[in-house]
Amino acid sequence: MFTNMNRIKEVLHEKGIKQSLLAERLGKSYNMVNSYAANRRQPRVEVLFQIAELLNISVKDLLIDNKKAAK
Repeated sequence: MFTNMNRIKEVLHEKGIKQSLLAERLGKSYNMVNSYAANRRQPRVEVLFQIAELLNISVKDLLIDNKKAAK
C-alpha cells in the first residue's frame, strides 16, 4: 500500500491556496480536507473531481502515478 495517493497538499501549496479555503468551497470541514491533504483519508471520486475543478487542474494531476510510486 502506498502512503501517498494524492497530491492535494502539493497542489494547494503550488497555487497558494489554504486548506481552509478549499474546505469552505467544498462544504467540508477543515479536518476532512486536512486528512485528504495528509493522505490519511482519500476523497470519494466525486469529491476528487470537485477538488480538481476548484483548483483548475485535471483529476489526473491530483493523483500519484502508481507506476512511478511503486519504484
